[in-house]
Amino acid sequence: MNWISNYVRPKINSLFSRREVPENLWTKCDACGTMLFHRDLSENLNVCSKCGHHMPITPRARFTALFDGGGFVEVAIPAPVADPLHFRDQKKYPDRLRSAQKQTGEREAMLVAEGEIGRTPIIAAAQDFGFMAGSMGMHVGNAILAAAERAVELKRPLVLFAAAGGARMQEGILSLMQMPRTTVAVEMLKEAGLPYVVVLTHPTTGGVTASYAMLGDVHIAEPNALICFAGPRVIEQTIREKLPEGFQRAEYLLDHGMLDRVTDRREMRSELITILRMLCNMPPAIHGELPPPGEGPQVETTPATRDPEPARAD
Repeated sequence: MNWISNYVRPKINSLFSRREVPENLWTKCDACGTMLFHRDLSENLNVCSKCGHHMPITPRARFTALFDGGGFVEVAIPAPVADPLHFRDQKKYPDRLRSAQKQTGEREAMLVAEGEIGRTPIIAAAQDFGFMAGSMGMHVGNAILAAAERAVELKRPLVLFAAAGGARMQEGILSLMQMPRTTVAVEMLKEAGLPYVVVLTHPTTGGVTASYAMLGDVHIAEPNALICFAGPRVIEQTIREKLPEGFQRAEYLLDHGMLDRVTDRREMRSELITILRMLCNMPPAIHGELPPPGEGPQVETTPATRDPEPARAD
């Protein structure tokens, strides 16, 4: 009896018991509630395949999909002074930074890289909303300045993907000083005659919208992205009126002349290639190339396919 209870029964239960499924294999769409398999969602650039809702995407994943072959080189960003104000709310500022770094795997809220898209060399910068809401601190200011300097040095256009909740309150006035600093960086690009294209993602708010995010030569937004300085809730509480439907969303701003395009993330790469090559006076992108003569597959002709010999007149 002990042999049956201790060996046979556990063996049978292990064969027929349901296997545990990891919790991170499925993601629920915030808009329609559809359960999406993580691999399919990743291949679809974090866009819901059912309703088209654009979910957050990290700068590194965005760059992998953007650059040719997923290859890019990170641009070094000077490190700012750590915790200059010794700020503390519920947590110390350094503790918040370490927590965000552990959660995202990134050093700060902005990543800068160089590479090619459609054989068009560019510099790209992207904010990570998952890192303290992508807030604009001294590191973000240093990143944009480094991106602009690198673009001027290599004579390449700059593409910036904005996503932020505004300035970083833990750095106080030093955070607000990044608004004029980044404006100067954009002016460097304009003086060098280099295109500056901004892609506004959900959400782009506060001091970011009031500075570098709205200074581009071309402004593109992802569908339904919230783009504003003060959020709708703050405005409603201030003026005590109900705002129009879709107020401050990408489509509303496009209709009122604040944006140039609203483009699906899955089509963003080809759109950027077309726009950048036009702004740089380059020929249209080549979407497919034929192999050079002699390098293609050789087709051997058979007797049935050879041209018939001409009839001889005797």
